[in-house]
Amino acid sequence: MALTITDECINCDVCAPVCPNQAITMGPQIYEIDPQRCTECVGHFEEPQCVQLCPVACIPGHPQWVESQESLWQKYRRLQLAPVTATTQPLLPPRPLLPPRPCGAPLLAKEGS
Repeated sequence: MALTITDECINCDVCAPVCPNQAITMGPQIYEIDPQRCTECVGHFEEPQCVQLCPVACIPGHPQWVESQESLWQKYRRLQLAPVTATTQPLLPPRPLLPPRPCGAPLLAKEGS
């Protein structure tokens, strides 16, 4: 399902910049999520970034916009193929998942090791 922003929104400006689909914009009073663009970060992240970062937890699922995981993937693929217009930016490419590293292991291997 697409997400929605409730009236508890404090307009902190955290959610919009982290949305990889540019689904979050400022509405008349609070931020709003375009359900046509919201994929709950499917294809980009394991969890919706706006939900993870919202300091007041005001981003629940939209009760009238229920979607299956497959339909979220279809929307993600459609958005990736959408042309860039004057009001949109190119969507961020999906981030590759890094393999887990043992605790204490260096972040990057040094050359020659």
